[in-house]
Amino acid sequence: MRWFWIDRFTEFVSGSHATAVKGVSLSEDHLHDHHIGYPIMPNSLCCEGMAQAGGLLISEHYGFGELVVLAKLSKAKFTGRARPGETLTYKVTADWIRNDSAQVSGVATVGDRPHGEVQILFARMGEDMAKEMGAKLFRPTDLRHWLNLVGVFEVGVKQDGTRLKREDYPLNEAAAS
Repeated sequence: MRWFWIDRFTEFVSGSHATAVKGVSLSEDHLHDHHIGYPIMPNSLCCEGMAQAGGLLISEHYGFGELVVLAKLSKAKFTGRARPGETLTYKVTADWIRNDSAQVSGVATVGDRPHGEVQILFARMGEDMAKEMGAKLFRPTDLRHWLNLVGVFEVGVKQDGTRLKREDYPLNEAAAS
């Protein structure tokens, strides 16, 4: 089972920043177990939503060809609540991207209200390292499907403003086996 904590991107600028949204729904089981009788979106899952948005932003920089894993949550500060019927907006910015790691800063809002902010360090795990550790890279067909679902190619642009195209990211099935 996969857990997706973003519904779609509304903005995606390669190597720079992205904005994603998540509708909070009363039908989500985790809302009922967090605070019995008072359904709210757990802040840990909001962190994960910003990590997914930031992770895809960083992963695109590496051509979606290698596993990018959350290495450290350097900062997590929350000041609000997200309740059923509300929409969380995650804005993530790439602070820096290096050959082996990257850092993003994220801000979450509910409407006009501040909700939280994070700083996340990602480690780049190349295919060789993943195989050494026994970890499998994502299945390219799964990643391609998710990128389409969350609208990366509908709103994504490169730094120069040209559109991101599916064919620019040849997600190789052989790399996942």
